[in-house]
Amino acid sequence: MTTVSERPDAPAIEEPPDTGAADPGDRHRLTALQGLAALSLDAMASVAYGPEAIVLVLATAGGYGLGFTLPVTLAIAALLAVLVASYRQVIAAFPDGGGSYAAAKTHLGRRSGLVAAASLVLDYVLNVAVAVTAGVAALTSAFPELYGDRVALCLGVLVVITAVNLRGIVDSARVFIVPTAVFVGAILTMVTVGLFRDGPVSTEAAQGHASVLADNATTVGALLLLKAFASGCSALTGVEAIANAVPSFRTPRVKRAQHAEVALGALLGVMLIGLSVLISRFGLQPVEGVTVLAQLTDASLGHNWAFYVVQFATMILLALSANTSFGGLPVLMSLLARDNYLPHVFALKADRQVHRHGVIALAVAGAGLLVFSGGDTNTLVPLFAIGVFVGFTLCQTGMVLHWRKAGKPAKAFLNGFGAVLTGISAVVVTATKFTEGAWLIVLALPAIVAVFEVVHRAYGRIGADLGLGRVPEPPHRDHSLVIVPVSGLSRLTCEALNAAVSLGDEVRAVTVTYDDVEDRAAAQSLRRDWELWGPGVDLVELPSKARTVGRPVAEYVRKVYQYHPGTRVTVLIPEVEPAHLWQRLLQNQRGAVLAHAVRRDTDAVICRLRFRLAARR
Repeated sequence: MTTVSERPDAPAIEEPPDTGAADPGDRHRLTALQGLAALSLDAMASVAYGPEAIVLVLATAGGYGLGFTLPVTLAIAALLAVLVASYRQVIAAFPDGGGSYAAAKTHLGRRSGLVAAASLVLDYVLNVAVAVTAGVAALTSAFPELYGDRVALCLGVLVVITAVNLRGIVDSARVFIVPTAVFVGAILTMVTVGLFRDGPVSTEAAQGHASVLADNATTVGALLLLKAFASGCSALTGVEAIANAVPSFRTPRVKRAQHAEVALGALLGVMLIGLSVLISRFGLQPVEGVTVLAQLTDASLGHNWAFYVVQFATMILLALSANTSFGGLPVLMSLLARDNYLPHVFALKADRQVHRHGVIALAVAGAGLLVFSGGDTNTLVPLFAIGVFVGFTLCQTGMVLHWRKAGKPAKAFLNGFGAVLTGISAVVVTATKFTEGAWLIVLALPAIVAVFEVVHRAYGRIGADLGLGRVPEPPHRDHSLVIVPVSGLSRLTCEALNAAVSLGDEVRAVTVTYDDVEDRAAAQSLRRDWELWGPGVDLVELPSKARTVGRPVAEYVRKVYQYHPGTRVTVLIPEVEPAHLWQRLLQNQRGAVLAHAVRRDTDAVICRLRFRLAARR
């Protein structure tokens, strides 16, 4: 039976204010600390490639260009502060979650909301693939013999993360809180120690690797700085995840989500700025085959056990940062389903507050991307982060209108400034990476929006046919006929007829007969036994030339409708419910075949009666 809370098409019920009162389902929801672990791994892990993206762009201007690493990072940190402040307000304004989608839909219109939702869907799916491949790439770098199995390793990691999330977001937070704490602690320790170094304590990690610093350096112009800024903004992906998943937090949800958002911004900002300061302090130059983070760790802590702890923690967190998508996308899909833009099944929740259909859909999409890319991070990175900038821009623009209506111009200016910065980043990243694969995103965004529209129109037609929103005619009673397919006499047959005579005004038993000698003998035996039993219910034989069960019954139901158009027909299919799961293999699935044929070819009501067998010791 479907309960009211499981019906995505039911009228929305206004939630009580977030007073902080205990919620019975809170044990399956997140605290602020757990939310930080479950929903911020994407943003946290971005410190492993954000500063490197800046350095690689500035390296084209030689050593002089690298001197702009810290200013570019400070600009990104300023944008991070604007985004955190904005999403903190988004959390308060939209406590049901949805983030960019909710803000854009409310203040910019339905179509802008769908574009924001599509951008988030793309970002979340790509994040799963990029995170898993990056983590496995770190593993195969340490153990080259595993390189040929990278696709299988990626799929294995994805299966583990999916399984954990199917148990609930709280369980995933508990599993991932330790590696998150180790990674953050390791990075902060490395930054703190490095600030007290006069120079690099070790350069062993970079020895023997060719520098990627340009020999014929270009000048440092506005375009180069913009490109470095846009590339470094990949470190901001995941900032929106907490605002998308506010319903996953314990009461008071808004305050807990806001605390998690602020903590994420503070930690991410400190780590990004700290790493950039060390890059300038040590005069680091990017080299082939060694990450910037590895060089910084080597220079700050030395090439010892601490170096390997940081590298191993980075590898683990990169792989697990896919969990951010599993925390955010299923909630977003549930909101889209509630608004009739995705199938309603995505709005259903399991016992542990899990949107399992959304989790499984994300896992399948991520697995497809992993197989398509061959487990290669570089194939996916050009596609990454473009969608999230679109979402950022629409969200900030929506909040500008929100603050203007509220009469708060200072906050509107802050969000407007952020919208300009993220809009520029979206244009620059798309333009610079268009030929590297970003054109796929340009095509995918409108395609996903078109899918949303198709689903919405389909639900609109279904709603019109069902008369949703209109008062129906008063119910009236029709003559009721219950048809019971039988193949022999047993307790199952008796229970089926008992149920049938309780349901309908008239009951008929039907049996399908064939023209073989053996089958004719079985039919005669059933007819004789039926007359001896005398249940008071007619037995109708349905001759069939083909050895099929469903089609003759469906044809008989159609004839009933033809000759008695006002009759309500119910086909009651008796089935055995085994005591043990393995005993299902012994069944012939006759009931499923019958139900499928009747459902496909008639409008009859299908009732499947379960007769439970007792377990024997």
